[in-house]
This record gives sequence, C-alpha cells and structure tokens, in this order.
Amino acid sequence: MNLKWLQALQGVVTVSIRGERQEELVNEVTRQKIVLSGIRRVGGRELECEVTVGDFFRLRPHLKRTGCRIHVKHRRGLPFWLRKLERRKFFAAGLFLFFAGLYILSSLVWSIEVKGNEKLTKDQIMQAARAEGVYPFQWSFRMKELDAISKHLVAKLPGVSWIGVDRQGTKVTIEVVESTTPPPLPLYSPRHLVASVDAVVTEVKAEKGKPVVAKNRKVKQGDILISGIIGNDGNTKTVVAKGDVLGLVWHVYEIESPLSQKIKVYTGESKTKWHLLLGNRTLQIWGFEKPEFERYESVETQHQLAWRNWTLPLGRVKERLMEVREDVRKLTEEEARETGILEAKAAVLEKAGKDARIVEQNILHEKTENGKVYMKVFFEVEQSIAKERAIVQMQGE
Repeated sequence: MNLKWLQALQGVVTVSIRGERQEELVNEVTRQKIVLSGIRRVGGRELECEVTVGDFFRLRPHLKRTGCRIHVKHRRGLPFWLRKLERRKFFAAGLFLFFAGLYILSSLVWSIEVKGNEKLTKDQIMQAARAEGVYPFQWSFRMKELDAISKHLVAKLPGVSWIGVDRQGTKVTIEVVESTTPPPLPLYSPRHLVASVDAVVTEVKAEKGKPVVAKNRKVKQGDILISGIIGNDGNTKTVVAKGDVLGLVWHVYEIESPLSQKIKVYTGESKTKWHLLLGNRTLQIWGFEKPEFERYESVETQHQLAWRNWTLPLGRVKERLMEVREDVRKLTEEEARETGILEAKAAVLEKAGKDARIVEQNILHEKTENGKVYMKVFFEVEQSIAKERAIVQMQGE
C-alpha cells in the first residue's frame, strides 16, 4: 500500500485482528471515526488492515468490549525511522556529518576557468576577479550578483568589450570578449617585385605594375620581375607592383640517414595509483609502492561526482603507469634512403613556402659507411620567387 505523506509522518502499522466479533468491532470503530484502511480477510478467520499510530491506541477499549485481539505485523513511517536512528546514534551522526560536509563543500567555489582571453593574461583577470570577491574557496553565497560582477570587471580590465560570469555548482567560468581594433594599414611606397633567388620563370601573375619577364626566362637574384614604373617615355607613373611570379629553383641537400632507429615500445606491464580529487587538488590514497620498472609513462583519468546539473568538487583520479622500453630497429639501405629523402623533402618545402611543389629529384651521389647512408640529392622546386624592393631613384626611370 502506498502511504500518503501525512500518514507517513504519523506512522502506520499493519495489524491482524482475531476474534468472533470482528464485524462488530469494525462497525464500532468506524462510528468513532477511527480509520481502518485496506481491510482484507486472511485465512478465513483473521482480518488484516492498516491504522495510524494515533488511532491504534484508540482501539483498545473497543477490543475489550468485542473480545477481539490484535497483533502488529509491520511498522512504517517517520516515528519508527527516527526510533531506529536513535538506536544507531553513530550511524545517524555520520549521516548528518556526511550531508553537512557535502553541503559545505558544494557551497564553496573550487575552480575558476578563464576563456577567450588573448591579450590579457589569466593573472590579470584573476586579480580583478579577486577584487570582486571571486576566488577559489570563496563561499558562493557571499558572491555578488553575477551581472554586477561582469559590469565591474569590464570597467576594470582595459581592452574588453564584454565579460560573462557563470557559476555551475562549484565552478565559476569567466568568458572574456576582447575589443578588436583593425591593424593600421601599412604605408606603401612605390616598389618593384624582384627575384629572391636564381630561377627559371614558369608563371607570371601581375595584378598591378608592368611584367618585364616571361615564361621560361632565366632570372638572377635581384632582377626585376614586375616593374613598379608604368607608362611610356616622359609619361610614367610609379605604383606599388602587386602579383606573384613562380619559378623553378634548385636545391642540393647532403643527407645522412642512419641504418638504425630508436623506437618506443609498451611492454604491457603497468601499475595503478588512485588519488582523491578535492577541487583542483589531489591526494594519493592507493598505490604507494614504487613501480618495479624504471621507465614508464603516466596516463591519468579523472572521474568527478555530479548531482543533477551540479558538478561536485569530489571525485577520483586513476593514474596508470605503463612500462616502456627503447628498442633499436634495423633498417635496410632502401628504408634508410627513403627516410632521409622524406626528411629532406619536408625541409625543402618548409623553406620554399606553403605553395611550393617538388617537380623533380635526383640522387647525385650515394655511399654507405659507418652505419649510415650518405647522399647528395638534387631537388627542382616550383615556388614563389617574387619579393618587394622599394623604388629609390624615381627620376630618370
């Protein structure tokens, strides 16, 4: 039977009634407004029902008049629960302390996260927040209204257009939106685009200015590619030359590639340590023994307690120490050659620029000695070869 909340507060007992005048008893107590609920016949000669604790003691005179007997079978409700707690004082005290501690811990600010800041440092923002009463281990009920904190932080921090402050459980998040000012436009003076290296031109893209080279022409470093002087005799004008020129550039690399590589291997052996998580601090509680292996890597997994939408400042951290060893992998000459060439290609493309591409490669010389493969490799790379040069002498050009 589902008890109503009022009955649960009063306490309810399930009783069995025996005797020859059971019906007379039921009629009599009903007239006296004693409530017997859930009346049912059990075993043919016994009635079973529920009655509140207060009405139970009012049954005695009626039982005597009708010659019936009563037996209590079950007890439920708040009075009986409190009586059990009274017998278990240490348990009740521990339960009270647990909930009190949980309430206290959940009423503290344990961590503060700052997001969105680029120009301002986290220390600057945390210092301003502390002045507004927002700092770790602060009581949450002592904090000001979040909107007021946001306005005060915007007024205190320079270069900020908006700050949002949000609190979820024991964590406070400060989100910063910094004001952006467009960078000043550079002051351009008239200039040419000239060759940055010796090359053979493969493509000319002139947006502004006069192209003075064509495809397949060989140029030297410093030669004008796109001129910043436009016009004809006596009617010229200087501009900022814009565009790009691609060319074939030659790179020669000397490569040393070893015939062995050191690699990291996990052995499968591991040791686990457990830590108690309190806010942003941890306390080790298990696994104090030193691992039997010398070299290892540590991987941590954090589990934090949560209740509804609240993240509690309690949890556990599992730290797994995994044994590693360093093995030596032998390479064939072919594998060493491929590895060396790949590393050289990466270096060439990094130097040549993001749009560069390797057109051709040739090994000019190769030998193997002292556990290494030595190579001299030629790379032909198509890349941008244009760079700016200011026009200094304007009259006469």
